[in-house]
Amino acid sequence: MSTLVTGLDRAALARVPADARPLVEPGALRPRVLHLGLGAFHRAHQAVYTERAAAATGEPWGIAVVAPRSADTAAALRAQDCLWSVTERGAAGSRTYVVGSVVEALALVPDAARVDALLADPEVSVVTLTITEKGHHRRPDGSLDTADPAVAADLAAGPDGARTVVGRLAAGLAARMRAGAAPISVVSCDNMSSNGTALAAVVRGFVEAASPPDRDLVLDRLAAAVTFPSTIVDRIVPATTEADREAAAAALGVADALPVVGEPYRQWVLEDRFAGLRPAWERDGALVVPDVAPYQLTKLRLLNGAHSALAYLGLAAGATTIADAMATGWGETLVRTLAAEVAPTLPPDGPDPAAYAADLVERFRNPGIRHLLRQIGSDGSLKVPERWLPVLRERGTGQCPVLELALAGWVHATRPGARGQLHGTTDPAAEALAACWRGRDPEATVRGLLDAIGAPDLAATDGLVTSLAAHLPALSAGRVEL
Repeated sequence: MSTLVTGLDRAALARVPADARPLVEPGALRPRVLHLGLGAFHRAHQAVYTERAAAATGEPWGIAVVAPRSADTAAALRAQDCLWSVTERGAAGSRTYVVGSVVEALALVPDAARVDALLADPEVSVVTLTITEKGHHRRPDGSLDTADPAVAADLAAGPDGARTVVGRLAAGLAARMRAGAAPISVVSCDNMSSNGTALAAVVRGFVEAASPPDRDLVLDRLAAAVTFPSTIVDRIVPATTEADREAAAAALGVADALPVVGEPYRQWVLEDRFAGLRPAWERDGALVVPDVAPYQLTKLRLLNGAHSALAYLGLAAGATTIADAMATGWGETLVRTLAAEVAPTLPPDGPDPAAYAADLVERFRNPGIRHLLRQIGSDGSLKVPERWLPVLRERGTGQCPVLELALAGWVHATRPGARGQLHGTTDPAAEALAACWRGRDPEATVRGLLDAIGAPDLAATDGLVTSLAAHLPALSAGRVEL
């Protein structure tokens, strides 16, 4: 633990090196953006873009952040006058600086009245969210899961008793529509395909399920005065460690209880569909485009796809982190070759696949970011069908040998180990996946696993099944043979 007795707050900023102080005067900002989801990613991503947009334009774009569950996190941020530090770690070294774009820190349930007031405030023209895919409470078809216990409890409690983000957001927007307040943009920053469309569906679904007397009026006004732009967000932000806290304190000269660490790279692509005013995020490099779909598919199939491939093959080879996997003799070749295999399935108006792969190689090699393969490889039954299987279907058996090897890495990783899955990854379908290994030959195991993740067509593709099974002996011996 740090021996520094001075904690980070506005009074302590004079102790912080001048080049590490906020780019804005926090006291001069007003809460014009409401953010739902007080996690490390928001503090290393949207909050940084917003501070720099405010500094570039002189406009007082402050953020009120809301912690959906942890009142302790909101309290800790308030104790620091809503200041925290970001440390960027690259191959050339580290840089630590304080961010001052947040002006208010709230907890969703204890501070519900204030959250509702901000949702109704005409000055608040943007709501952003990082609540994870799970926080949307969606059925497989994308509609609101009204049978989810949390959603059902919200619907039973009424608009004043909502405890989920979706319920509170829907109730607050409904109240704003009834009051005839200014239009507002609701911007999902979660890592989901068509995240704006997904969020709009569950918000409207909640209003429909709540069925207030003026439901049709509210829904009509939501359609006219609220937009849900889709976005792509990208920055690797590992979990903060005690060593990270020590390093931040040493760099700042004061102790920060809530530091975050990230790679130097940041990307934010936003659909140009805003209902009212917004920060000029493009002044800090954000892209505002007519359609985010080409960027979304490129990120999903190249970045996320390569991440998963490095995870499963790296774990088989005994690596621990992404940087470890890249330090092998095959890591860079894997990323570049996988990109070449995927490229024919990507839209022509998106990023150049070869250039994107070159950036990935540099990012993944970064020794300052300790991104655990076990973490990346978890929830494979949810990730693999979206990241890899459409490419295999589109290109056909034998056209993507590196992608097939990666899929064999996932098959190998589902093997039961002493504690759960072989490499310590977790998965909501772990039991069903483990059952595929019991008393079956390798090809039967592969077919069972593909069936279990909703790919019976691929399970019935003999050439693919034979290819995957043929890779398993080498992977079991810790060899990655490109």
